[in-house]
Amino acid sequence: MSNPHAVVSGAGIAGLSAAYWLRSTGWEVTVIERAPAFRDGGQNVDVRGVAREVLDRMGLFDAVKALNTTETAAVFVDERGEVTVELPSDGPDGATAELEILRGDFARAVLDHLPDGVEMVYGDTIGGTAEDEDSITVTTAAGRVLRADLVVIAEGVRSATRDRLFDGLVDRRPLGINMVFGTIPRTDSDDDRWRWYSTVGGRQVHLRPDKHGTTRAILAYAHAEDLAPLDRDRALARVRARYAGAGWETERVLDGFDASEDVYVDGLTQIRMPTWHRGRVCLVGDAAWCVTPMGGGGASLALTSGYVLAAGLAGRPDTEAALTAYESWMRPLVDSVQKLPPGVVRLAYPRTRLGLALRTLVMRGLTSSLLTPVTARLTRVADSDRPLPPIA
Repeated sequence: MSNPHAVVSGAGIAGLSAAYWLRSTGWEVTVIERAPAFRDGGQNVDVRGVAREVLDRMGLFDAVKALNTTETAAVFVDERGEVTVELPSDGPDGATAELEILRGDFARAVLDHLPDGVEMVYGDTIGGTAEDEDSITVTTAAGRVLRADLVVIAEGVRSATRDRLFDGLVDRRPLGINMVFGTIPRTDSDDDRWRWYSTVGGRQVHLRPDKHGTTRAILAYAHAEDLAPLDRDRALARVRARYAGAGWETERVLDGFDASEDVYVDGLTQIRMPTWHRGRVCLVGDAAWCVTPMGGGGASLALTSGYVLAAGLAGRPDTEAALTAYESWMRPLVDSVQKLPPGVVRLAYPRTRLGLALRTLVMRGLTSSLLTPVTARLTRVADSDRPLPPIA
């Protein structure tokens, strides 16, 4: 009897984790990625909660730790760059996690550690699927025909394949927040802290160090139209207009984005679905449950989902039962991250001077010695008291 075959669509953290664990448990695996080559770049992500154990089981804990962004602390600053609040970064799951890494570096570490036999196909996408009682046939846009036992969709929050195959089940919940990410030149004023500046109009500016001699920047603002459908030039023009007079390092970031090659614009949208599988197709990572940076822990959930999927399939010949077991274990973990506290957007994105002052008072209270234990619990995301399911 030949080994079962899985087609994984998407070579991000979730897709590569699924490929790693399925191959490690005896599956033949083909990964299809629409980009013409592996995609480096991206912003800070972290490995928290139960994902730390998954990483350790992959033998990658030390390798990922060695790729740390060099960030040591997270601080709020005012228009002069003076620190107003410092967030707790003690322990593995502080505001700056012990395992703080760039998305591209993280995905590359998993890619380089894949077991032998995983086939990587770049520059292609799933065009259609046809399922029968015993298998599912995948036809790609480039004309490849692949017969498989399982299709894993790991294409991210705006997955077109998910939308086709799970039509009517995708609940998109926009948060009304735009984020623009990019890499800009490092200057002498940059240090090893995540510096977070907020100003009126619900606008934020973030600067974070990396280990590549550059600086990762984010502009984030609330109460606005979704920029994701716009092309880069139109989106950046809208952002520049929105940030007129914002102060601090805003002009430097805007000018840097104009010259940056890896600017990414996103209108934050949660994905909620009543099921993550249908027949021989299942969803992992942001394609299934995007929690957005507001929830945090997206990379940790993505890494964990690949492991839990393989554990569900191990020793279960019944695909439906296997995928139900995967969902049953993952859903409480996802729900705990996806449910945002009431008022969190208003607190994070004040619109007035009074709102900014109140936010500063709240943050100072939360970071006081009395409430530090409470604040520390807020950064422990993607954690579970349940043991990881075994892989037979």
